[in-house]
Amino acid sequence: MGANSSSISELPDNEYLKKLSGAEPISENDPFWNQLLSFSFTTPTNSADLKLLEEATVSVCKSLVEKNPRTGNLGSLIKVFLSRTKELKISAECQNHLFIWQAHNALFIICCLLKVFISRMSEEELQLHFTYEDKTPGSYGTECEDLIEELLCCLIQLIVEIPLLDITYSISLEAVTTLIVFLSCQLFHKEILRESLIHKYLMRGRCLPYTSRLVKTLLYNFIRQERSPPPGSHVFQQQTDGGGLLYGIASGVATGLWTVFTLGGVGSKATPQLDQCSPLANQSLLLLLVLANLTDAPDTPNPYRQAIMSFKNTQDSSAFSSSHPHVFQINFNSLYTALCEQQKSDQATLLLYMLLHQNGNVRTYVLARTDIENLVLPILEILYHVEERNSHHVYMALIILLILTEDDGFNRSIHEVILKNITWYAERVLTEISLGSLLILVVIRTIQYNMTRTRDKYLHTNCLAALANMSAQFRSLHQYAAQRIISYTCRHLRRYVYVLDKLYFPHSHCSTLQHCFSTLSDNGEELLSLTCSHILRSYAASLFSLLSKKHNKVLEQATQSLRGSLDSNDSPLPDYAQDLNVIEEVIRMMLEIINSCLTNSLHHNPNLVYALLYKRDLFEQFRTHPSFQDIMQNIDLVISFFSSRLEHAGAELSVERVLEIIKQGAVALPKDRLRKFPELKFKYVEEEQPEEFFIPYVWSLVYNAAVALYWNPRDIQLFTMDSG
Repeated sequence: MGANSSSISELPDNEYLKKLSGAEPISENDPFWNQLLSFSFTTPTNSADLKLLEEATVSVCKSLVEKNPRTGNLGSLIKVFLSRTKELKISAECQNHLFIWQAHNALFIICCLLKVFISRMSEEELQLHFTYEDKTPGSYGTECEDLIEELLCCLIQLIVEIPLLDITYSISLEAVTTLIVFLSCQLFHKEILRESLIHKYLMRGRCLPYTSRLVKTLLYNFIRQERSPPPGSHVFQQQTDGGGLLYGIASGVATGLWTVFTLGGVGSKATPQLDQCSPLANQSLLLLLVLANLTDAPDTPNPYRQAIMSFKNTQDSSAFSSSHPHVFQINFNSLYTALCEQQKSDQATLLLYMLLHQNGNVRTYVLARTDIENLVLPILEILYHVEERNSHHVYMALIILLILTEDDGFNRSIHEVILKNITWYAERVLTEISLGSLLILVVIRTIQYNMTRTRDKYLHTNCLAALANMSAQFRSLHQYAAQRIISYTCRHLRRYVYVLDKLYFPHSHCSTLQHCFSTLSDNGEELLSLTCSHILRSYAASLFSLLSKKHNKVLEQATQSLRGSLDSNDSPLPDYAQDLNVIEEVIRMMLEIINSCLTNSLHHNPNLVYALLYKRDLFEQFRTHPSFQDIMQNIDLVISFFSSRLEHAGAELSVERVLEIIKQGAVALPKDRLRKFPELKFKYVEEEQPEEFFIPYVWSLVYNAAVALYWNPRDIQLFTMDSG
């Protein structure tokens, strides 16, 4: 590096870096620092070049690790940076480009060195390298003992106090990146770090008073989505009377520096996706997620999580509570807009989850919005494209829906929002549908995908919980949504009969029954002929008669099979037994969802009654089933009531006439004839020790999505490379 522009391949042989990592101590006032920091270097953004930079940095670091105990040059470099940051705010106001440029370069070198140091040594060893003094191997000077804390505090001050301008964009981004690097020690530990030197500095002492300002600034960086300065922008303004020698050198290479922060670099074309993003917004969000998920200290709760849990709207004039020491205000309208626009990324969805789950002010504001579709539609798209998303992203999107459906106002309002032409929904042309009906379609599709592919009980349980929360408020269901509710239930009713057959008669060869199930299509549409339906009905009756006598034993055997606790004398049960509990649970919940809708809003949902009557033969088979008898009472009553009215109306009725009869019947059906069940309500609760899930997840996002940061995958211990 130095006054000339450098390429990655030249770094290990660069004379200035050799001197920095050499055996000669360099004082803070040495002119060398001006030479070292007057460089132009285009930071790579593709993985191949980032790997080269990492390897080049490692070679410099090896020498520095060996020599630094005698030279203290790392400490000197940091002190040079610290001394220059004291004037950064004034430099920004005075448009002192050269000063900011060199301060940025100092921080860039520090960040590169720190990343290698942290990946290859313990925190204790790292702390020692910060305490070595010039010329005195292993000595501990009092003014150097807290150099780590001083640097951390300086970085935070830089982020929150320096105005974001074209000339300060780079150093603001580098400060955020360096804080991420400081915290990256978690990547190199399998276990969750609960006591860390860096955590202690950030959650106590000099850094603590900046907690709310740092969280607020990171949030605003995310909200504003500021683009990096364009590659053609001139960092240094032309001076009419010329400048000094150093100024001349700097101005000659300045343009190269600013291409660092235009993704793609010099002479390369950025991909459309990267070209649209803001590096500072992305990096700020990742740092915010890392800080929010730091574990609590034994005597100190995480202040960054406290700040996220308690911040308020700028329009909220209520007094700050003393019980929330890190509360601040932010523009909720701007935050909501950014959250709606950025849901394609895992990290934005995770932020939305955190805010809805942990901050009551944000949750209340979101639920009161009259344009809730702007937030819900991106979430539904995530679930709809489940095959293309990682499992964690799908979980977060689903839990967001579950949290929203805990509110009855939300469940009512989504059926009042009418959407036109949902182009991304490919199974059926939806020219007009309510947001509520679309939500039902997407959630059922997600359950179906899970049951046929991933078979994750956690996922389908939460899907069913969201539907159950909504069920009492179903209004004017789209005919396709009503059809999918019933057809999905029927699919599992048939599957249940099939599993029972295989469980009780494993050696039978009922080819007709087998054919009945082989004719079910993947999307849940039943294609059974009348003959198959008749066979199923008679066969189910005999199975349920047997089941009523042996039901408990069947479930006990299935449960034992799931737990692998069968006695050695017992022959292992096949996969059918393992399916039994899951299928029964899904059927039970779907029947409860249908029952809840019929009990609370039958007159609002003629399409659901129509779909139920269309499949009444299959539902009637289950009225005597010991597991479903209670919940089938209302469904059976509705089927009988409306079937009777249709029979009296004559044969060959049109769809329109059937719906008209259903609407008339819904008014005539006495509500007291339907048995009341407890209201279906499910509330999301985080599991114990949520950090075991969230910390690896957050760091997998940092590993995969951070701008211009590369770690050798062989060094990562926290998660496997396919878990992100």
